[in-house]
Amino acid sequence: QVQPVESGGGLVQPGGSLRLSCVDSRSIVRVVGIAWYRQAPGKQRELVASMSSAGDTSYTESVKGRFTISTDNAKNTGYLQMNSLKPEDTAVYYCVVGGLWGKGTLVTVSS
Repeated sequence: QVQPVESGGGLVQPGGSLRLSCVDSRSIVRVVGIAWYRQAPGKQRELVASMSSAGDTSYTESVKGRFTISTDNAKNTGYLQMNSLKPEDTAVYYCVVGGLWGKGTLVTVSS
């Protein structure tokens, strides 16, 4: 399987945390970096966070201070740590590595 594979989604209460994982079977995340997108029901897909191969990170304004993107190159895995989750964070989250998209993992924030 070439496309990256996400995991870690689920149902969480507002204020809770989740950590999403993205396994890169091509072992190129260390070379090309990684990005996380999300798509909420009825909304356009948006870029949430990205990390370059040099380690530079970028976040959309609504998640700054709450989400953290990282990678473990030894495990060929990227992560998105999500804290202080809000109902508006509910979406399918996708990782992108080297132009290939995963199938997504659903995050639902609800009480």
